[in-house]
Amino acid sequence: MACSALAAVPAAFSQEPQKLFVNDRSGAAVAAEVLEGQARADALALARVPSATWFMESSPEEARAAVADVMDRAAAEGAVPVLVAYNIPHRDCALYSAGGARDTASYIRWIEAFAAGIGKGKAIVVLEPDGLGVIPFNRNVDGDPEPCRPEGADPAHAAAERFAQLSRAVEILKAMPGTRVYLDGTGSNWLPPGDAADRLTKANIGKADGFFLNVSNFESDDRITRYAAWLSDCLALVAAGALEARSCPSQFHPANEEDITTWAETDRAYDRAFAAAGLTRDPVRQKHAVIDTSRNGAGSWTPPDGRYKDAEIWCNPPGRGLGRRPTLQTDNPYIDAFLWIKVPGESDGPCHRGTPGPLDPARGIAAPSAGNWFPDQARELIQHANPPFDISR
Repeated sequence: MACSALAAVPAAFSQEPQKLFVNDRSGAAVAAEVLEGQARADALALARVPSATWFMESSPEEARAAVADVMDRAAAEGAVPVLVAYNIPHRDCALYSAGGARDTASYIRWIEAFAAGIGKGKAIVVLEPDGLGVIPFNRNVDGDPEPCRPEGADPAHAAAERFAQLSRAVEILKAMPGTRVYLDGTGSNWLPPGDAADRLTKANIGKADGFFLNVSNFESDDRITRYAAWLSDCLALVAAGALEARSCPSQFHPANEEDITTWAETDRAYDRAFAAAGLTRDPVRQKHAVIDTSRNGAGSWTPPDGRYKDAEIWCNPPGRGLGRRPTLQTDNPYIDAFLWIKVPGESDGPCHRGTPGPLDPARGIAAPSAGNWFPDQARELIQHANPPFDISR
């Protein structure tokens, strides 16, 4: 990418506060209260690092109060909180993190309450992880049907409802003067940029501040930062009418997704696309990314060939590490922040990897349910952290 400009702090945070909020009631802090020995020390160390606060099932009144509480505590410390709204209908397609609001009307009421809890303060909102990666009864940018088909969803309208829900949520949240809103851009091991751009466009990316990547995932900085630039460039070209979304270069073509040494071919393909359209890329003004680096220090897991019917590489993979520490200061014009959105140490779920369970065959133990504290994984993340993580600080 031919660009050397440094990214500025996002406009909403151009004045103090610029410090990220450390929630003393985070999952790590709560876990430490009941742990002992090394497990307690690990949880306490992780609790000292800024991480996102997730909001899920609750009444609108409860959501408003809970968000307002975090906002008040963050403001008292002169800090910016990262808030995750995670209550979309048919959330996670009835898998390990199943749940969400009953219907569109219920969801919009919940989002309105969420926004009211933010008020006039400064906040970063991560709007619905997996909300665009896993869509009920969706067809991809090429028109192929996708496998998410939850009971109770209307096959004829469920995908359009998802886009409408997120679009309205963006409008509601962006009415708050200090709120920056990011939509699901998935990640470099998931959708090609064109498919992600198509979904983001339908979900009102034009009014949002950008997209989030790698949430609860493990893709390395080398991969995910390249993908962030491609997705931003693809969105810019599509918005200008210079390219159809399905034609955006990707990690799959002309590059080889498995061989990062080929990814420069996709960089050059975007150079050619801008030149052919007579456009100049402007990463400072294009849509930006926030990237989850909570567990990507060692990159993704490569399971042994043929050992698992479904390796579930996203689910508590062994031997992973903490990644880059959270910051609003980046040296990449496409990236607004590196964040710990997934709270490191919280389980992804039981992870049976195609077996009947209850054990995770990659670990030989039964992992906790999604969102519960997993001391074994917390220890691994610290041991394999890149950069190294000193629990004594």
